[in-house]
Amino acid sequence: MPYLVIYDGLCNLCTNGVKLLEQLDRGQQFRYAPMQDTATLAQWGIPPEQMELGMIVIDLEQPEHRWQGSAAIEQIAALLPTGSLWLALYRNLPGLKLLGDWGYAQIRDHRYEWFGRRDTLYLPAVCERCRDPLTEKD
Repeated sequence: MPYLVIYDGLCNLCTNGVKLLEQLDRGQQFRYAPMQDTATLAQWGIPPEQMELGMIVIDLEQPEHRWQGSAAIEQIAALLPTGSLWLALYRNLPGLKLLGDWGYAQIRDHRYEWFGRRDTLYLPAVCERCRDPLTEKD
């Protein structure tokens, strides 16, 4: 599993997206960590405030390769079957990428208001640390 997806584990839209990705990927390429897991963020040198800019995808074989926000969504799409075809179309239609970047920022900034906030942290079956960092005592 060469990629780590860091997502908002309390966001309904984000967790549903991770659930869908889990079904599509079936544990082949991705591991997951909620942004609320500060130990995982620290392990990868990510300050918690950086997560305000959106989800992050890290290439675990080359950790210096990272994507955030709409670029992370594009990287995930590129790794899925037929994703490269759709991504090429998205990037080559004039104005569509700019609209996608703007749309991602709007959704990111209003995700709880528009899609709701979970009461409990979502942890996928294939997760980085597989524990609930909100209830863990240091």
